[in-house]
Formats: sequence, C-alpha cells, structure tokens
Amino acid sequence: MQESSYSAVFGALTQQHRLDTIANNLANVNTTGYKADKLSFRDTFRRYAHDLLDPNTTLNERVPWPQGNVLAQPRIAEQAIDLSQGAMRSTGNPLDLAIAGDGFFRVQTPEGEFLTRQGVYHRSSEGYVVDGHGNQLLGEGGPLQIPEDGTVIIDSSGQLSVNGEALDVISLVRVEDPRNLEKVGHSMFRIKENSNAQPVPAEDSTVEQGFLEGANVEVVSEMVNMIEALRAFEAYQKMISGTFEQDKKAIAEVGAPR
Repeated sequence: MQESSYSAVFGALTQQHRLDTIANNLANVNTTGYKADKLSFRDTFRRYAHDLLDPNTTLNERVPWPQGNVLAQPRIAEQAIDLSQGAMRSTGNPLDLAIAGDGFFRVQTPEGEFLTRQGVYHRSSEGYVVDGHGNQLLGEGGPLQIPEDGTVIIDSSGQLSVNGEALDVISLVRVEDPRNLEKVGHSMFRIKENSNAQPVPAEDSTVEQGFLEGANVEVVSEMVNMIEALRAFEAYQKMISGTFEQDKKAIAEVGAPR
C-alpha cells in the first residue's frame, strides 16, 4: 500500500472524530449549562527509512530540489472544553439559578461530588434542593435544605434566605486550569483522577436567581465546521480510492507476462 493511503486513513479517522464532536455539540444546543467541546489538530511526522541513514555527500553535496523527508499524518492534538459564558434567559422560577463568571455549582451524587453549570433545581420531598436527577445542591454547610412553605431569596453572593432568614450560602468553586476537568454526563464535570488540581472559591462569580444559562454552542459555526469536516472526509475517501486504483493498475501492468 502506498504511503498516501496511510495518510488518508489517518486524516479520515481524524475527521470522523471531529464530526462526532460537532454532532454532540449540536445535539446539546438546548441543554441548560452545556459546554461545547473543541478540537485542535497537529501533524505528526514519520521519517522515511533513507532519512535515518547518514547522507552520502561524496557524489552530490547539494540537492537542487526540495526533498520530502517526512510523512505527515494528521492527529488530534487536544480536545478541550469551551467554558465561555452561555446566554441567560429569565424564567421567574426562584430555584432556577445561573452563574455569571467562571464558577461551578457543587452537587452531591451517588458517585461523589461533581461540578456543574446547569441550574434547574427544585425542592425534594425531604426538603433538599436537588436537580432533575436527585443530586443535592451543596452550600458551604453541606446539602441545601429549605422548608416547604416560604419565599426563597438567593442574592448574587449565593446567600439563600427563606422568609428573611438566612439558611446557607451556595458554594461556588472554580478550577485554576480548566484542562484538569472532564465531562461525566448530565452537564456535570469532575477533576481528572491523574490531576492534583483542587477546586477553589469562585470569588468573581455571582448567582442569578430566576435565570438559566443556555448552551454556549454557536449553531452557525458548528454547521460550517460540519460541512468542512464532511468535505475533508470525502477528499480522504477519494485519495484512498485513487491510490487503490493506482496500485491495481501497477500490479496488472508490471506483473503482466511479457
């Protein structure tokens, strides 16, 4: 198989992963607090066998044309989470919360404590403030619990009061390097296991009561990226088919009896 086939296969696989990422972003365009995934690419280079040898300059000290000394094979360099602010919309629900800034809510789940930007909460039968999956929203004193009746007021600092009585402060945290975060589903994040990062208070973030943060997916940009990735994938397919035809022709003509 020619080297062009290998480069085309690597390129096609890369574009397929890119298409999967774009499709997931578009599928979550209406998901509250969703953060888009972004990909960056690089070429990995592999040397030809003859480039690993010492050049013999006794015959010709200078080659008068450019030499292709390495083979380019496209690879995904990094998959990062775009944590930019999403648009906010007013709901009027006192337990709908949005964060302005780079902070996260802390929620307690059966698998442990996770971070999230989704802000759709309600009061459970036990009085805890929980999300749609029953995960408890955490304050500085632990899981938030409110009485069944009363007016819930949450100020910009996260202080939760019911009928004028302060009960707790919603805990907002952030991570110094967002690359230490990974998604765990349901718009939740956790710090990677192999990381030493720790959440720290998000002092510059504020809570907006009665608002929800939308996904930060730009639909038009993602559609343009999808078309671009699809066209690139088709080009790699044609390269693979063309190389196969060249190989078949060479085998038929060179190997034909004379």
